[in-house]
Amino acid sequence: MENYLNENFGGVKPKHSSDEVLQKWRDMCGLVKNPKRRFRFTANIEKRNEAAAMRRANQNLRVAVLVSKAAIHLMNGVESSSQTLPEEFKEAGFGISADDATSIVEGHDPEKLKSHGGIDGLAKQLKTCTTNGLAMDDKQITCRQKLFGTNEFTEREQRSFWVFVFEALQDMTLMVLAVCAFVSLIVGIATEGWPTGAHDGLGIVASILLVVFVTATSDYRQSLQFRDLDKEKKKISVQVTRNGYRQKLSIYELLPGDIVHLAIGDQVPADGLFLSGYAVSIDESSLTGESEPVKVNSENPYLLSGTKVQDGSCKMLVVTVGMRTQWGKLMATLTEGGNDETPLQVKLNGVATIIGKIGLIFAVVTFAVLVQKLFASKITNGSQWSWSGDDALMLLEYFAIAVTIVVVAVPEGLPLAVTLSLAFAMKKMMNDKALVRNLAACETMGSATTICSDKTGTLTTNHMTVVKSCICMSDKQEIPDSAKKILIQSIFTNTGGEVVVNKEGKHVILGSPTDTAILEFGLSLGGDFQSVRQATKVLRVEPFNSTKKQMGVVLELPEGGVRAHCKGASEIVLAACDKVINENGEVVALDEESLNRLKSTIDSFAGEALRTLCLAYQDLESGFSADTPIPSTGLTCIGIVGIKDPVRPGVKESVALCRSAGITVRMVTGDNINTAKAIARECGILTDDGIAIEGPDFREKSLEELLEIIPKIQVMARSSPLDKHTLVKHLRTTFGEVVAVTGDGTNDAPALHEADIGLAMGIAGTEVAKESADVIILDDNFSTIVTVAKWGRSVYVNIQKFVQFQLTVNIVALIVNFTSACLTGSAPLTAVQLLWVNMIMDTLGALALATEPPNDELMKRAPVGRKGNFISNVMWRNIFGQAVYQFAVIWLLQSKGKSFFSLDGDDSDLILNTLIFNSFVFCQLFNEVNSREMEKEDVLDGIWKNKVFVSVIAATVIFQVVIVECLGTFANTSPLTATQWLFSVFTGFLSMPIAVILKRIPV
Repeated sequence: MENYLNENFGGVKPKHSSDEVLQKWRDMCGLVKNPKRRFRFTANIEKRNEAAAMRRANQNLRVAVLVSKAAIHLMNGVESSSQTLPEEFKEAGFGISADDATSIVEGHDPEKLKSHGGIDGLAKQLKTCTTNGLAMDDKQITCRQKLFGTNEFTEREQRSFWVFVFEALQDMTLMVLAVCAFVSLIVGIATEGWPTGAHDGLGIVASILLVVFVTATSDYRQSLQFRDLDKEKKKISVQVTRNGYRQKLSIYELLPGDIVHLAIGDQVPADGLFLSGYAVSIDESSLTGESEPVKVNSENPYLLSGTKVQDGSCKMLVVTVGMRTQWGKLMATLTEGGNDETPLQVKLNGVATIIGKIGLIFAVVTFAVLVQKLFASKITNGSQWSWSGDDALMLLEYFAIAVTIVVVAVPEGLPLAVTLSLAFAMKKMMNDKALVRNLAACETMGSATTICSDKTGTLTTNHMTVVKSCICMSDKQEIPDSAKKILIQSIFTNTGGEVVVNKEGKHVILGSPTDTAILEFGLSLGGDFQSVRQATKVLRVEPFNSTKKQMGVVLELPEGGVRAHCKGASEIVLAACDKVINENGEVVALDEESLNRLKSTIDSFAGEALRTLCLAYQDLESGFSADTPIPSTGLTCIGIVGIKDPVRPGVKESVALCRSAGITVRMVTGDNINTAKAIARECGILTDDGIAIEGPDFREKSLEELLEIIPKIQVMARSSPLDKHTLVKHLRTTFGEVVAVTGDGTNDAPALHEADIGLAMGIAGTEVAKESADVIILDDNFSTIVTVAKWGRSVYVNIQKFVQFQLTVNIVALIVNFTSACLTGSAPLTAVQLLWVNMIMDTLGALALATEPPNDELMKRAPVGRKGNFISNVMWRNIFGQAVYQFAVIWLLQSKGKSFFSLDGDDSDLILNTLIFNSFVFCQLFNEVNSREMEKEDVLDGIWKNKVFVSVIAATVIFQVVIVECLGTFANTSPLTATQWLFSVFTGFLSMPIAVILKRIPV
């Protein structure tokens, strides 16, 4: 079976599966009772193709706009710039309508922008200020929203409960049974009268309705959970200047006229225009499919919603929001495309298909045998030519039994159990600070064998402070005035952060933790951020990136002259220096003695687990061009700072837990190797037999050397994004590892994309990293990653438990009805009873077993890895062992039951069949308890903590008592004596000691 599944249903990957692969397994699913339900949580390939077509259309949009504009110019000679402004916009004091504003950005129309007075003129028409942003009260906000729209996208309406009821009714087998029930009602009433003749038909109808409503309730609750998670995924905040001060707002609160601050890795939240900024390049591939980045500046100021900032930073004026943007229209289509199905969902669709085909064969043969027995008895009696209403009802009952065998045999609930388990796990993981973006990540994380983790903010707290410094070759606090002036200028101008005033009038530092720590240090030296910034003019900015490991700025000084400031990885910036400021504040040559002193300072700081940064500057010639890169030699070293970033509490224990679970933790960081080693030892990552290597050394290794050292690498320092990508690729492809990777920056996107599970940081992570990730770690904590691994294992094991339980029921129900039909000419389990059994094992079974919370035992097992068989030998042992026992019990009852219980009289067959049905159901109930553990003998451990499981078992017992004792006329049952009840429960209970014996059989 495993080979068949791998061949036909194994091509789907956890992510990035092609449409051909997704279509292939759908075509392989021959017997599907209810396509609407079976394929509900799978990708809508048709809608995805629509979205791809929209992207291509967007790519051609600009060309089309330019061509049409040229045509209008030719026809009219001149384009009219005076558009008539709608009355409602005039009354509200706006100088431009929403449609007009949309066409400026969407059409990249410089003429139209000019006709509105350029960006400043447009800002006035939108009643905003490019410095202080919108100034509004609630009434004005409502007015602006009414006229220009909100920054929200049209989503599919939440489907009502009745839609799920309707979809549950689309089950082909239930429809056939409904027809059987209808015919049974007509024939029954015609032959036996009302109400006696209606009992069988009404019993089937009632069972169908019960199945439909329980199924619909389960599916509806599941859809609500997914909807809540979707809302969480879309929560994005941006920095906005509104009412004169900087604040964080949700992108859904943005309005035309807002001033948004964008930095590297941000997603552009609405259509807008560039106001000011440096080195901005935009990735428009999400909107147009075009991979080449677009440079945005005052000549090309158009910023489109949904695109990503690949480099640089800028201020943007919001012009168009929501469904008026191209991104809004694309999102509406994309949301209907759905999520990719997970490999486990597809595999279980395969299992359902195989068993469904077997069930269909059994059903046809069973029907044929039953009909043949009826004909044989009529021929024996010589009544083959006279048929009564009873005979017709008998034939109908046989057909209903055959159809119900298909109902029980096709485990439609298997693929849906995956979704149920994933939805449950995703909701619980949300409470544990992990937001799952890609469904498959839940189950893949359970197989993870390696975690490649960042250091800063994941293993450490990301609350940074400068605790040591060596300025002007001295670690004393007194700094000469001339050097202090250069140092403060370097700190306040060469930064990605800002010091702003909040609502309460207090100074607040914005920016990355590193920038915040350095700016705090600058303020402690007595510097004034705003006055330093206003005194100089910025000519060029080179933002920090992971490849260069440094950032720089070129300034025009107030006293004349041009100066470049650099800040970055200590050994890299120091290597570019040939001068240094000494203790007297004088610039002197950087001789060997001074260089060695500074290097030993760096090593000393790093040995104390401090992050080290070097600050340097260089005076340039006055004719410096803004397009010229900052020189990489001839710098003057100002000093070294050591930043403390403490290890998070609980990380050491989490790393130890990973080790016991067979998961290797590797640290991949851009930091100094000594800092990385010190932190790695503190966390328990670096062991005596492990290797710590630097990125540049890793890059120079030959393939043979890489294959030898990669399994031993525990720390990679000064790594570039490419090093991280190379490491992940080798681990996955060469060594067959299942790799989880953490990342927070834009440059981490390739590694997150390459990994089996990409984990982005929720606090420090950029939108680009989050977009590429499968799971967002909301608290940036390594311990949360371990929780995700535990939940992943729980999902995998829970579904295995459910499959084991369901396959046991399938096998027994099929064989019992088939053999009984062949040997006795009747089936002990009627259509109504089989429908009830189907509900116990399908919807209720999934609810009980697929929602089992994880336990600590899960993290003491080795990971499944990439090659693990889903239906393991342990499961087959348990399935066949229980199936043999259950079949033996039912067969003994069928052959010896009457004599054992002294049953005689007209209703002896009915009582015996009720006893068989009751014993069969209790066997399933106790086997459901057995299925809580596949190898552990104590199956009752922690059972009372799982309220869902206990509730399902209790509800099933109550319903079973009601069916047997009260609903005899509908369910073909007869009330049982206390002894018979005791026997039924005891036969069920016996499956528990049998399970213990089975678990002791080695496989």
